[in-house]
Amino acid sequence: MPFSSRAAALAALLALGACSPTFNWRELRQDGTPLLALMPCKPERATRPVPLAGTPTELHMHSCEAGGLRFAVAWANVGTAAQVAPALAAWRSASLQSIRVAPTPADDPSTQWAVTVAGAPSVLGVMAQGQDPQGQPVQTRAAYFAQGSQVFQAAVYGGTLPDEAVEPFFAGLRLPAP
Repeated sequence: MPFSSRAAALAALLALGACSPTFNWRELRQDGTPLLALMPCKPERATRPVPLAGTPTELHMHSCEAGGLRFAVAWANVGTAAQVAPALAAWRSASLQSIRVAPTPADDPSTQWAVTVAGAPSVLGVMAQGQDPQGQPVQTRAAYFAQGSQVFQAAVYGGTLPDEAVEPFFAGLRLPAP
């Protein structure tokens, strides 16, 4: 095969690979909430009732898998600003229990992770290592935050969490000023 033909074939293969990246970032606007997020793949939607801080609450979630990682953005309206802190604490605890990690106080440095969300006055960042439902090791990084009576969780789960996937996901979270 002449050099120019091989070069053209290699260029075509590289271009084909560029059309299907592992992380195909896209902006997600969540219906019913002002939250904007970047997702690395086309998310599936789900809504279901959950008990959040002892109150039946409608939980909305968008999630997808890319590069061996699960990305999720979820939100719920807890009705009043007074319910925000208990709801976020209960959500954090339930999330840790789902990966078989004993809940710890929110100020426990072993699970704290420094993260910000544009427009959120305060964010609780959580990182933990546990087990998935099949008993395999799993890591998570999650952010819990609120605006008004809406509470939010953004999380990434996987065997390892590479910065090139985690950083753009959390950097892409934005709440407009209330």
